[in-house]
Amino acid sequence: MNIDVYNQDGEKVGKTNVSSKVFGIQPKPELIHFVVVAILSNLRKPWAHTKTRGEVRGGGRKPWRQKGTGRARAGSIRSPLWRGGGVVFGPRKERVYKKKVNKKVKRLALKMALSDKFLNKKIIVLDKIELPKIKTKEMEKILEKLSIKKNKTLLILEKKDDKIFLSSRNLPYLKFSLANNLNLIDILNAQYLLTTKEGIKEIEKTYK
Repeated sequence: MNIDVYNQDGEKVGKTNVSSKVFGIQPKPELIHFVVVAILSNLRKPWAHTKTRGEVRGGGRKPWRQKGTGRARAGSIRSPLWRGGGVVFGPRKERVYKKKVNKKVKRLALKMALSDKFLNKKIIVLDKIELPKIKTKEMEKILEKLSIKKNKTLLILEKKDDKIFLSSRNLPYLKFSLANNLNLIDILNAQYLLTTKEGIKEIEKTYK
């Protein structure tokens, strides 16, 4: 399996091999969906919290005597039937949203997402990315020459480069990630993956 390699000027300079064990797996939407739901569930925090009748302040005294008033029996003004009372079956902060996913399944879903990008020619590989100084416009020029324009792009490098990182962080459509720490959600959200030959090698080394 081969993929075209470009330089920073957008010119094709050759090809590089990619592993079929990482970029040649048949995607299964149901498996990817399962892992995405699990990831988002594990990130979820149970902020919503309603109080029961025992937690609402007040209501300790019986509002009126049990018999002889002609009114219905009442033991507390904080009953769920009363305005300002407790809530029955409301959301509670003790709820656990976590879902367990095996590491092999998570890794397989990630490789399927990478394979889908490869099959749809949404991976752009450069021979190298170098910037003389920290300048957002310089990074923007590289993307324009690659015809990425302002599409959502995930920039994947084999190691952190401060010049590239600081030059790209102000571009709202560009996100930075290391090759050995990819995230399935980031890959799916991006329309293009931009990396280097070394980045491809690091991805294969980590996930093969």
